[in-house]
Amino acid sequence: MNDVVLSAMMVSQGFLPSGSLLDSLIHISKEVDSTEKFPFVHIRNVSSMIRRIKLLSSLFEEIQESGTPLPPSSILCLTELFSVIRRVKVLIQDCKDGSSLWSLIQLEFISNQFYVLVKEMGRALDILPLSLLNVTSDIREQVELLHKQAKRAELLIDPRELQRREQLKQAMANNSSMKKKNKGFVDFGKVEEILSSIGLRTPSDYDGEISKLEAEAQNQAGTGGLIIVSNINNLISLVSCSKSMIFRDGESGRNEEHCKPLSSFLHNKVHDSSSSSQSMTPNVPDEFRCPITLDLMRDPVIVSSGHTYDRTSIAQWINSGHHTCPKSGQRLIHTALIPNYALKSLVQQWCYDNNVPVNEATTEGNNHTKKKKNTKEEAIDHISANKAAADAVKMTAEFLVGKLATGSADIQRQAAYELRLLAKTGMVNRSVIAEVGAIPFLVTLLGSQDSRIQEHAVTTLFNLSIFDNNKILIMAAGAVDSIVEVLESGKTMEARENAAAAIYSLSMVDELKVQIGGKARAIPALVRLLKEGTSIGKKDAASALFNLAVYNPNKVSVVKGGAVAVLVELLMDDKAGITDDALAVLASLLGCSEGLEEIRNSRALVPLLIDLLRFGSVKGKENSITLLLGLCKEEGEVVARRLLANPRSVPSLQSLVCDGSLRARRKADALLRLLNRCCSQPHHSV
Repeated sequence: MNDVVLSAMMVSQGFLPSGSLLDSLIHISKEVDSTEKFPFVHIRNVSSMIRRIKLLSSLFEEIQESGTPLPPSSILCLTELFSVIRRVKVLIQDCKDGSSLWSLIQLEFISNQFYVLVKEMGRALDILPLSLLNVTSDIREQVELLHKQAKRAELLIDPRELQRREQLKQAMANNSSMKKKNKGFVDFGKVEEILSSIGLRTPSDYDGEISKLEAEAQNQAGTGGLIIVSNINNLISLVSCSKSMIFRDGESGRNEEHCKPLSSFLHNKVHDSSSSSQSMTPNVPDEFRCPITLDLMRDPVIVSSGHTYDRTSIAQWINSGHHTCPKSGQRLIHTALIPNYALKSLVQQWCYDNNVPVNEATTEGNNHTKKKKNTKEEAIDHISANKAAADAVKMTAEFLVGKLATGSADIQRQAAYELRLLAKTGMVNRSVIAEVGAIPFLVTLLGSQDSRIQEHAVTTLFNLSIFDNNKILIMAAGAVDSIVEVLESGKTMEARENAAAAIYSLSMVDELKVQIGGKARAIPALVRLLKEGTSIGKKDAASALFNLAVYNPNKVSVVKGGAVAVLVELLMDDKAGITDDALAVLASLLGCSEGLEEIRNSRALVPLLIDLLRFGSVKGKENSITLLLGLCKEEGEVVARRLLANPRSVPSLQSLVCDGSLRARRKADALLRLLNRCCSQPHHSV
C-alpha cells in the first residue's frame, strides 16, 4: 500500500482533522502555546510540554510558509503529532479544570501520562522525513534535538510536589482518625500551607475545590472502587473542616475582621466559660459531649449527616452561615434538627446518677465529688459510656422500626429517612439496625405507593447490605423480587438506581450471584437501566451486570437481555462516562459462545477498541486488548485483516508493549505475534 493510498484511507476513516493538516497542526499548537494560566500542580511537566510544542509549531509554520507540497511519507508522522498534541491539550486542560488536590494525590499517574505523551512524540518523530522537508537548518537542528531529548526523556516528578503530597496524605490520615476514633490531630496550619501552595487562599477557592472533588467522586463512583471514592470523600471532609477552621464565614475577602477562624467560634462557647465549667469537662463521657462546645448535650439532635450535636450549638453554627457538618465536613442536604430521644434519655439518666442538674451547667461541687473516684471506677465508667452509646443506637433503631410498623405514611416516611441516615455511617449501626428487625419492614415498604418512602426503603437496604452479614438476612427476607420490582418500575430514577446499587452489593457473595441471576426479570431490568439511567445509574447497572456475569450461566442471560448492543452504544457515547465499566462487562462476556457471537457481529466495536488502545484509561486499555485478542483467537483472519487495515492498530499495540501495564504488555505482545503470523501467510494481503 503506497503512502498516497494510506493517507486517503486515514482521511476516510476520520483520523485526520478536517481541513488542511498543517492548518490544524498550527492551530492546535498555538492553542496549547497560548495557555495563560498554568495549573498549580504538575507545573514542570506542563511547561516542558508547552516548550516542546512551541518548537514543533515553528516547524509546522515554516513548512506551510515554504508552500511546497507535503511528502506523502510525512503524512503519518504529522497525523501522529496532531493526535499527541490534541491529547496534551486535553491533559493540560484537565489539570487546570480538575481538582488540584486530587491531581496532587495522583502525582505519579498524571506525571506518567505526560511521560507517555513525550515518548509518543519521540516515536512520531522517528518517522519524520526531515531531509524531504523544505525547512531551514536551524529548525532542522532544533527538531533533531527535540527528537533526541524525547527519546531520552525520563519520568518527571517534582520533589517539592512529592513532599507536599506526603504531607497531604498525613493530614488525610489524621482527619480520618479524628472522624472514626476521635483520635489524632490535624495541624490546620500545615494544611493551610499546603492548600495555599496549590492556589487555595480564599473561601471561594475552597468552595470551588470542594465542588471539583464532588464531581470527581461522581466520576469515580462505580469505576474507581470504594477506596478511591473514600479517599476523595476524605479530601472533601479535610477541605471543609479546614475552611471552617481557617475562616469564620464564606466571604471572599480574607481579613481579620470578616474571616475569623473557627477557634473564635469555639472560644466563645468553651474558653469564655467559668473555670468550674472547664474543670468539670473531663468527667462527662465523651459520647455525651457536643462535638462543637465539648459540653454536655442537654438537648441532642441529629443533623442530615447522621451526627449528633446539642441543639443550641448546632443552631448557632447553622445560623452563622455554615452549611456543612462540623464533625465530618459533609454538606448538609437540609437543616432540619431531628431529636435524638434515645441519647437524651441516657444523658438524663447519667445526670440523675451523678447529681448533675438536668437543666443547669455542671457545678464545681459535682466535679469535686467525681474527682474522688478511684482509677478502677473511672475505667468502668468509660466502658459504660461506650456501651451506652451502642445502646443509644439500638434504642433509636428500635424506636424507628416501631414507627415503620405502625405509623402513618408521614411517620413511615420520616422513620425510613432517619434509618437511611443511620445506616449510612458505620458497620455497627448497620448491624444494630438489622438486629432490631428493620429488614422485613423495609422490604414491605418497597411496594409503597409513596415515592419517597420507596426511595428511602431501597436506599436503606442498600446501605445495610454493605455489612456482609446483612446480605444473607436481606435475601432471607425475600427482598430480591421487591428490589427488582423497584429496579424495573420504581417511582423515581433515584430509587431505580439505588435498587441497582443494592443488587451490585448483594451480588458480591457468590451464592447470591446464582440466586439473583435466577430471577428472570433481574438482568433485563439492569440492561434497561443501562439505557435509561443517569451516569451514576448506568455505572451501578454495569457493575451489577459484571458481578453477576462472574457466574458463567448468568453470562448467557446478560447476552440474551440485549446487553452487548447497549454496551457498544455506550462506548460511542462520551457523555455516558462508563467506558471502563462497559469494556469490563464485554470482556467478561467473551467467556460464553453466545457472547462471543454477539460481540463478533458488532461491526462498530473493533474501530472503537483500536481508538481506546490509544486514548483509554489503564483499565480500559487492558480490557480493549483482551477483547481484540479474544476476537482474533476465535475468528482468526477476519478480525486480523480488519486490524491490519487500520493504520493505527499496530503503532497502538507497539506503544502498549512499551508503556502499558504488565497485563496489557503481555496481551499486546501476543496479539502482535498473532498478526505477524497472519501477515506471513502467503494468501494474505493487506
